[in-house]
Amino acid sequence: MGKKRLEDAIQKIGQPIEVTYRCFELDPNAGRDIKENMYEMLARKYGMSIAQAKANSDNVVRMAKEVGLEYNMDTLILTNTFDAHRLTMFAKTKGLMKETTERILRAYFTESKHIGDHETLTELAVEVGLDREEVAQMLASDAMADAVRADEQTARQYGISGVPFFLINKKYAISGAQPTEVFVQALEKVLAEDKIVVLNNMGGDMCDDDGCEIPKK
Repeated sequence: MGKKRLEDAIQKIGQPIEVTYRCFELDPNAGRDIKENMYEMLARKYGMSIAQAKANSDNVVRMAKEVGLEYNMDTLILTNTFDAHRLTMFAKTKGLMKETTERILRAYFTESKHIGDHETLTELAVEVGLDREEVAQMLASDAMADAVRADEQTARQYGISGVPFFLINKKYAISGAQPTEVFVQALEKVLAEDKIVVLNNMGGDMCDDDGCEIPKK
């Protein structure tokens, strides 16, 4: 949801903005095959009733729908996401990280696919244009594990403890799936500051309300 709101903000800005995805696991110790459903997990984790967990989830589903996303919490399959992150880092080396990330998110939230399963991940990878054999070999090995852990270490250094989290120009941070307008304001602020820096670095004479500066010889 936060990703979609950022994308909507970038579209409103109308200027080229580079987005880099980073790896972050909410629960690195999660198993690959989890028997609990989303409501049972939330109830256990936050000490609430199943009804409360479902009500909270329904609110998330509603907010997602407002930005054009379909979340199916009733059938969502919980799992460990480390291998899915490894796949995105592998896709990055092929120039397909954005497409792979988007496909995995849709598979998880909308299609209720098991994104901890290697066969499922391989099929998703092939859909976005990655080579089946290369992906299967990568998933069967420990490849890209260091890249995932490096991102997670960077997150710890920044003090990041949840997602979504957005770091703009390593200067401004936005935590949570904020409204699109918050992203628009932040991006416009950064773009304006960058423009000022560029102009000030160009040199030349400067004029203000008090007149023009005369270069010293």
